[in-house]
Amino acid sequence: MKYMIIKSNRVLTPSGLKKAFILIEDDKIISVANELPTVAAQMIDAGNDVVMPGIVDTHVHINEPGRTEWEGFDTATRAALAGGITTLVEMPLNASPVTTTVNAFEKKLQAAQNEIHCNCGFWGGIIPGNENEIEPLIEKGVLGFKAFLTHSGIDEFPNVAEEDLRKVMPIIAKHHLPLLVHCELSDNYSITKGDNRSYQHYIESRPKQWEDDAVTLMIRLCEEYNCRTHIVHLSSANSIAPIAAAKQKGLSLTVETCPHYLYFNAEDIPDGRTEYKCAPPIREKENNEQLWQALKSGIIDFVVTDHSPAPPAMKEIETGDLMKAWGGIASLQFSLPVLWTAAQKHNVTLEEITKWLCEGPAQFANLKTKGKIEKGYDADLVIWSPEEKFTLEENMILHRHKITPYFHVTLSGVVKQTFLKGEIVYDNGKLLHLNKGNIIYG
Repeated sequence: MKYMIIKSNRVLTPSGLKKAFILIEDDKIISVANELPTVAAQMIDAGNDVVMPGIVDTHVHINEPGRTEWEGFDTATRAALAGGITTLVEMPLNASPVTTTVNAFEKKLQAAQNEIHCNCGFWGGIIPGNENEIEPLIEKGVLGFKAFLTHSGIDEFPNVAEEDLRKVMPIIAKHHLPLLVHCELSDNYSITKGDNRSYQHYIESRPKQWEDDAVTLMIRLCEEYNCRTHIVHLSSANSIAPIAAAKQKGLSLTVETCPHYLYFNAEDIPDGRTEYKCAPPIREKENNEQLWQALKSGIIDFVVTDHSPAPPAMKEIETGDLMKAWGGIASLQFSLPVLWTAAQKHNVTLEEITKWLCEGPAQFANLKTKGKIEKGYDADLVIWSPEEKFTLEENMILHRHKITPYFHVTLSGVVKQTFLKGEIVYDNGKLLHLNKGNIIYG
């Protein structure tokens, strides 16, 4: 039996921001008190720094096994801890083999052994013809399923059509798990020729209509099958109104967006800068302001990174060819400061940040003991200073490839310490204890 007390003037609890003493026994929070508990315990005084639940990121591409040169469990989960992320859920499509069968999932689990430094769960994948693998994957422990409505970029992970979804949604609904959907429908759209280095040309090649049509389809199927349906990385503000209407009807629909859609605007992105390329694209300021309003009003449920790294050659860093470059933004380590920096221009509270980065994603992935500082919850915590600033330089990045659109940007919010199961694993720039993460099974 080992006790620890973390004291701070600013603890983010379910009842708000307050001065509190968090009493931890082994790996659990056993009380959150206004007065110092009368037990012999190691004391950590965080002063005026904020103590927040460990961040939960439910949209991360790690690419192992098979494409580990893109990222890998070791580097990704080191970066996660440095960013205050204590739990992530990994996507099924960038590994090889892709996680669409039990056999492939077993290979991924084997690759993760002794390589994960934060907690890690997994989504299974839906592709045409793998409906017979769904229940075996559920039995093996996936937390839900991911599907694409347009080409994923990985040939082994083809997109599904409506007829494929009609086969799988009743099965997923029966088990009350979420179906995560990349919403772009690219049928019957021919792109005009243009400058491949032009960011405006890239945006025009993936119009809002692709997203809007896909979201409309998923709302219809969500209602028909009463299947938990989740729209990943919402980018088009045109879809906010139909999503709001669907939620008002009581449909089992959730929505995420990403820091890059809230921080950057298309008008400010230079041509040839492929590190900004993602799909769907970062759109114009007017669009992105509407995303902020939807997030603040609860129409968008939470914020995750969609960390999607690739080697420099695949990102076409040298050529600047936005049409050829791999689409994906590497940002796992910096979701908290990026979101907080942008949030301050929108009068966002620290309580809202906690809801979007911790509580919302944990609830979505059915992680019942994560995402809150409350009795009975896991002692996964992050201590950070919202007021301190830093300029992001290459030597800070723990991702495998030092490619990110946030280079040389000054951000607010410095992560001081990360706790996993009541143990300090990251302390002011140093990783203290590795291989402390658990695999999370559904």
